[in-house]
Amino acid sequence: MNIQRAINAMHRAIERFDLIEEGDKIAIGLSGGKDSLLLTACMATYRRFSKKKFTLIALCVDSFKNIDSNKLKKFCDTFDIELKIIPSDIGEVVFNIKKEKNPCSLCAKMRRGALCSICKELNFNKLALAHNADDLIETFMLSLKYENRLNTLQPKSYMSKTEITLIRPLIYLWESQILEYTKDFEIIKNSCPANKKTERESMKQIIAKINKIFPEFNKKLFEGIINFERYNLIKK
Repeated sequence: MNIQRAINAMHRAIERFDLIEEGDKIAIGLSGGKDSLLLTACMATYRRFSKKKFTLIALCVDSFKNIDSNKLKKFCDTFDIELKIIPSDIGEVVFNIKKEKNPCSLCAKMRRGALCSICKELNFNKLALAHNADDLIETFMLSLKYENRLNTLQPKSYMSKTEITLIRPLIYLWESQILEYTKDFEIIKNSCPANKKTERESMKQIIAKINKIFPEFNKKLFEGIINFERYNLIKK
């Protein structure tokens, strides 16, 4: 399991955006997908040699009450990380009660809320999520399309309602890299009925088409967003 290059990219994000501080108690949002498994492995490995001492726990929101907890526990045990499974009715609410046509936004909000509640209960001050570079530019494009504004994921953001700081340590990694680094991982299949049928999936395809016309559009857009000191947007 060679994840050193992933850890190097994560370290770059941690240093640039000051994601981890001495004494932090960090909960990792672990779904069993490739992104969150890699985040868990990288954070656990990083913890061993980091000069800043911090505590880790893995939290899994079982939205459809069918997660393979034994596989997740075995994985977490490998990295000496405690795992806590959070039973939830989120799947029932989103798909059967609310009957959302575009369920991702509500589902993500509810899952994040559940994670933050457990963080507060356990006295953890940070929540690490496994969003990557592709997620960042897709969110930017979706916001532009549906909200008419320039907005995207933040590497670090403080949520005043819960007093939890949300961090995204994998923000410098692309999905293609994550696929490479996790090829030997035992990935838990996504049981969401909307998997691969969402607006985000459509945006992935749009960005792929733009890349064929405008080579490395995704990388140029990412650099444009992440290097905020270069912004030259209209001001009042």
